[in-house]
Parts: sequence; structure tokens; C-alpha cells
Amino acid sequence: MVDEAALIQAAVEVRQKSYSPYSRFAVGAALWCEDGSIVAGCNVENGSFPLSLCAERAAVATAVGLGHRRFVAVAIVAGDAPVTPCGGCRQVLLEFGDMDVICISAGDHSRVDRYRLRDLLPHGFDLEELR
Repeated sequence: MVDEAALIQAAVEVRQKSYSPYSRFAVGAALWCEDGSIVAGCNVENGSFPLSLCAERAAVATAVGLGHRRFVAVAIVAGDAPVTPCGGCRQVLLEFGDMDVICISAGDHSRVDRYRLRDLLPHGFDLEELR
């Protein structure tokens, strides 16, 4: 069972560590791993914009480095209104399982939108389809 409050809090806290001097659009993401642990990441911008890293992919990279391979949910905190993952992050997340996607407004955290990843990326492909 996902502790949604803890997952959102982790995303809120890591968002404050965002390195976003160009867009000033800080994003925090936190993954609920299959074993119940939470791994978070923030966006990291770069002067060469294509080299920037989304918060969701930062969280995935950290989680994989810690040995996690399956995720149950992801919480994303950004913007005045909830923001869904970009298309690239949707595909990266899907590599590690269909999951709940919880998108929270950054201001007062009062607005929360919920999705299933497959609904956001209906024709994405996963590891099983590539074998």
C-alpha cells in the first residue's frame, strides 16, 4: 500500500533542491518502489538545454543505482497547477511498470491529479514487448 502523504512529501522536499537557473521551473519527483522504499529526484538544468535532466528521470536513475527495478507510484510536484511527466519521462517510467502518477501543484499542494501511466502513454512499449 502506497503511503501517498509520504510520497508527496518526498517530492515536495526534493523539489527545493532543483537546479533550474534557466527556466526557474523547479520539479520534484518521488518513486514508491515495489519494496515500499521511496526514492526522489529533482530536475537538473544545463546551459546546453538538451543535456538537462527531468526530475522523474533523475529519480529513476537514483532508484536503479540503488537496485530498484519496479515502481508502484510516482509523485510529481511542479507549477501552479499539477504537471504530468513529459513524453520521454512517461516512456522511461513505463520501462519499470505501469504505475499510479500523482501530480501535485507546487504552491499550496491543494490540487492533486491522479492518472495511470498507461493512460498517459497508451501505446508505450515496455520490456516485455521488446523481448
